[in-house]
Amino acid sequence: RRSCVRNNVWLACCGVISSGLAVLSSFGLMLFCGVPFVVTVANAPFLILGVGVDDMFIMIASWEQSSRRKEKSDVKSRLAETYAEAALSVTITTLTDVLAFFIGTWTAFPSVRSFCLYTGTAFVFCYLYTMTFFGAVIVLNHKNEQENRHWLTCMPVRVDEDQAEKSCLYNACCIGSCSRQPSQPESEHPMSIFFRKYYGPFFTNKWIKLLVVLLYGAYLGGSIYGCTQMKEGIDLRNLASDDSYVIPYYDDDDKYFSAYGPRVMVVITESVDYWNETVHLAIENCTQNLE
Repeated sequence: RRSCVRNNVWLACCGVISSGLAVLSSFGLMLFCGVPFVVTVANAPFLILGVGVDDMFIMIASWEQSSRRKEKSDVKSRLAETYAEAALSVTITTLTDVLAFFIGTWTAFPSVRSFCLYTGTAFVFCYLYTMTFFGAVIVLNHKNEQENRHWLTCMPVRVDEDQAEKSCLYNACCIGSCSRQPSQPESEHPMSIFFRKYYGPFFTNKWIKLLVVLLYGAYLGGSIYGCTQMKEGIDLRNLASDDSYVIPYYDDDDKYFSAYGPRVMVVITESVDYWNETVHLAIENCTQNLE
């Protein structure tokens, strides 16, 4: 928004801060409990940020929709309506994410287990902060808008006749709204109008519903067939880029040495004098006996 009262800069920043608090709380709790921190856990904040921002948009959209209901104009009623609309979506999303990551803790790989523990716990904290901290921030932001306060300085904004004659840039940076309009509830978003008037009626047609069911059945059948074709293991070629020198090495290894089976390595844990000819001959004899 161009309005210096209703551009919601701090609201967006607090939504990101909410995700950051969830990451800090999760990492602190897991480290306190002695869960090892591995390199893969460093990717968890990006997942939490994506889900946290999505929850933030759901909360803000529900809050804006509540402003268009004239019978519920006070803050308590609007916040209750916001939670009634948004909490279900946010809760279901959080439950599915948490369940998926906590199931991943059953794996035998310790690094994957740590990643799932850190991330699953962070999702729980992200949900708690969204339902508590961010809801309070929405109310505080609404109070600033009602009192027509500047988003940066939080000072009351007043536009009299002399100020209205000044430039739009001056009003935006120093005074208030560029449009010089009082704070009013937002109109319905064009995307909401599209889904309500066109998308919804289109998919409620009986032939479209039949087509959707058939397409979903075909997709489900293809997914089940694909699961039966999965093979356990990983090709090391897939870990390198296509132009890497590692690719020809693995190609030659499979071509000329695949019939010999896996490599056997001998590790000498003690410190030995490799320059000594006697020690060198002993190592050679050990290798020959092993072969």
